[in-house]
Amino acid sequence: MTAATPAPAPARAPRTRRGAETRAALVAAARTVFERDGFLDARIADVAAQAGVATGSFYTHFADKEEILAAVLEAAREEMLHPHLSEQADELGPAAMIEAANRAYLASYRKNAKLMALLDQVAAVDVRFRRLRAQRSRAFVARNARAIARLQAQGLADPALDPRQASRALSGMVSRLAYATYVLGERAPSETLVQTLTRLWVNALRIPPQR
Repeated sequence: MTAATPAPAPARAPRTRRGAETRAALVAAARTVFERDGFLDARIADVAAQAGVATGSFYTHFADKEEILAAVLEAAREEMLHPHLSEQADELGPAAMIEAANRAYLASYRKNAKLMALLDQVAAVDVRFRRLRAQRSRAFVARNARAIARLQAQGLADPALDPRQASRALSGMVSRLAYATYVLGERAPSETLVQTLTRLWVNALRIPPQR
């Protein structure tokens, strides 16, 4: 396996409603099996049985375990990005928006903690999933960099900051704290985490107090 190996990608989208339903059932079943048995011990036959379909149906939608794991991770990534929050930015104000984003991210991370731990384990031995993890990280950084740039344009954040590098630093802080809390078990009250992260974001960006 070389560094040029592409990251595993989900198979082509089904053309029928029944096919889409079967694929969705397989993805949900795979998540259950992966979280229960781990990636190495999980079997395609177990995924199919959990989904209530024949093993042959698995191969209609996915080539192997790697491909369906990529689909499981993609579904979780879309959930954790919380695209709906950007629509509330003008209504909430910058500090409240940051707080809402941190709260939503931590809640999603807690829900997906087993999956995040699984990604970390697989990425340690498979370059394709290291690339997938890097893609996931870039998506979060890009989203937060756009938000920081908007705040700067509105005169609400330190204009001297590079939006992307500020996003890398702050996003990394949030994700590592979430990993330590929900994967490594370094427990802390959720509200304490939310308020601490929010204050660090606000202070780092020099967001003025809301009037």
